[in-house]
Amino acid sequence: MGRTLKGLIAVGLVYFLLAGTAMAEKVLRIPNLEDPKTADCQTTFEFYMLPLNIFDRLVEAVTVGPGKSELVPGLAEKWEISADGKIYTFHLRKGVLFHNGEELTAADVVYTFDRMLNPATKALNTAILDFVDGATERLNGKADAVKGLQAIDRYTVRITLREAYAPFVAVMASPQASIFNRKFTTAAGGQFGLTPETTCGTGPFILKTYVLNDRQELVANDKYFRGRPKLDRIVVRVVADPETLRLLFETDELDVFDCDYAIAQISYFYQSEKWKDHIISGPRVGIYYFSMNQRLKPFDDLRVRKAFQMAIDRELILEKQFYGKGKIENAVIPRGLACFSPDGPTIKYNPEAAKALLAEAGYPNGVDITIAQVSSWSAKWQDINLIVQSMVKKAGFNVTIKQMDEAAYYATRKTGDVESYAQNWAADFNDPDNFLYTFFSERGTLVRSLNNHDPAVFKGIDDARTMTDPTQRCALYRQLENRIVYEDVAWVPLFSLDHTYVVQPRVKHFVVPWNGWSDMNYFLTEVE
Repeated sequence: MGRTLKGLIAVGLVYFLLAGTAMAEKVLRIPNLEDPKTADCQTTFEFYMLPLNIFDRLVEAVTVGPGKSELVPGLAEKWEISADGKIYTFHLRKGVLFHNGEELTAADVVYTFDRMLNPATKALNTAILDFVDGATERLNGKADAVKGLQAIDRYTVRITLREAYAPFVAVMASPQASIFNRKFTTAAGGQFGLTPETTCGTGPFILKTYVLNDRQELVANDKYFRGRPKLDRIVVRVVADPETLRLLFETDELDVFDCDYAIAQISYFYQSEKWKDHIISGPRVGIYYFSMNQRLKPFDDLRVRKAFQMAIDRELILEKQFYGKGKIENAVIPRGLACFSPDGPTIKYNPEAAKALLAEAGYPNGVDITIAQVSSWSAKWQDINLIVQSMVKKAGFNVTIKQMDEAAYYATRKTGDVESYAQNWAADFNDPDNFLYTFFSERGTLVRSLNNHDPAVFKGIDDARTMTDPTQRCALYRQLENRIVYEDVAWVPLFSLDHTYVVQPRVKHFVVPWNGWSDMNYFLTEVE
């Protein structure tokens, strides 16, 4: 009995010491609705929390205010741009270490971007390197290297573009441009980013644990070149159910409640005496919109498209679905994005005028349209489509909501054959090109099933990409916006949302990223 009691005391003492150590740790516990599947940002379109914390980029976009960002040196301590805007020379910091102890060199940067363009990688984000000289040849398998990528010496990288591309520095700050270690990544092969053992960056945190569909754990990088993070550890829990999410937060098992993951909870937290003073909000630099396919009837008629614009009560959707936490958008460039202007024409809700336009277009008794609905997407999209189905009936639109599986939807949209759909787009980098080119370039308008074939718009977007005067660029973009939305009537801009978080009182220096993403870098975040 005595030995057993002593043993229990010993075990209890060990437990107490371990618990004390754990309590002394500064741990941030955050949720995610889904498993990110990989930390390799070249092979994912949407999950960037791991890349933003495990890796760094040549340039970083830091948040300097709500919806405002500034480009600052990252792995490159400085850079020069040639007078013709085609040659970018990046000078790397010396002494930056990867998590495996190797020093960052120019060869790693060249390798990273060549890997993205190597067809064997099957990368999804190659568009950020479209302008690099030789990128197309490498991506098409016609070259074994990229002509425009050069390591001049150990710490100098030269990137040569085919032609000037004004947003290039901003693109280099996007998570897709994260830099990998050549030796480690080559050895990891197809397993890179899938486990802690096959993941290595220079970032403030190191991937320690990855349990698929359950959690990821990151620990502080003691040798981070900017200094050790304030947090010792980040625990990311995969929680798909919004009610479970709130329960975990309110029982102090999570430190951050992301209202994007449970929109229906926004009203509860704003009305809660306990939580209303712990709400942190910032604008999401993005836009919700409805598409209209001009290649298919009835949207081949401008009058029908204009009627659809006017038949949607955007304020009502914002209020009913998102508790009014956002702003109505009237163009393509949303608030917070470079070149945004609050001045300009607006779309007025006017179902009577919309009905008259339909009659003028030859549909006096109304017109049938189809809105695509991806069955696996969250319920908010179904709710938005149902609200619109009901409200546009007043103007004469008879809406059928067509259920599609995700693969069929994207395959059909890519060929330009989806009639209409609701979706949103958030900024990857702070430049209008990320929106205008994505949706209204000659290729973009096809693969998004908009089919707004306007040569003047195509030329304007291409011209803007090469302009180096920011004032002239912004002026051109505003002209293009007006032409697209009000002359071509090419889509229905809806609104941008505020991104609302609720945090435990011990969480300090929590800043909503400039672009409003859920995925963010936690280097400056603290917990008491």
